[in-house]
Amino acid sequence: MGGKSGPSARLVRDLMTVGVVTCSPETPITELARLMVEKHLEGIAVVTRERQTVGVVTQEELIRAYAHPDARSLTAEDVMRDDVPELPPTIPATAAAQLMQDMGVRVIFLMHDDQGAAWPAGVLSYHHLLRHLAAESDEELSDLGVKANREAPLDTFIRKRDAARRQRQHPNQE
Repeated sequence: MGGKSGPSARLVRDLMTVGVVTCSPETPITELARLMVEKHLEGIAVVTRERQTVGVVTQEELIRAYAHPDARSLTAEDVMRDDVPELPPTIPATAAAQLMQDMGVRVIFLMHDDQGAAWPAGVLSYHHLLRHLAAESDEELSDLGVKANREAPLDTFIRKRDAARRQRQHPNQE
């Protein structure tokens, strides 16, 4: 892991977060800022109704928009980067770090081709790389990568459905 000997060799797929937060081009940047703060995100992929990934909004784009006189009226489409930085999950994390520096990006996506539509399946950020550098054991990284312990999709659906029902029944409670 980290420490005096440096990080052990890992592939991007071992450190990435599987499952990417996405938004539509029409999403207000105020909502994007809230998502980034609440979920500790560095970037959000912008995906159309046709399931095409058309851009990315990172913290950098939101900070740039912050100075705009009508910042609160801007949408993801207004501030997004049109290029979606991407790389394959099978390259070494050290190579990914160098590529990210060369590209001038702090977040990079791992795309999945789904019937002709490039869909963001995973994300790797500087934060992931720093966690790996600082980790003293594999357990500290157990929530990352393709082998991460994750909630089953059906359990996620049930949890979100039940939360939405509770919210509808008791709208003033959080």
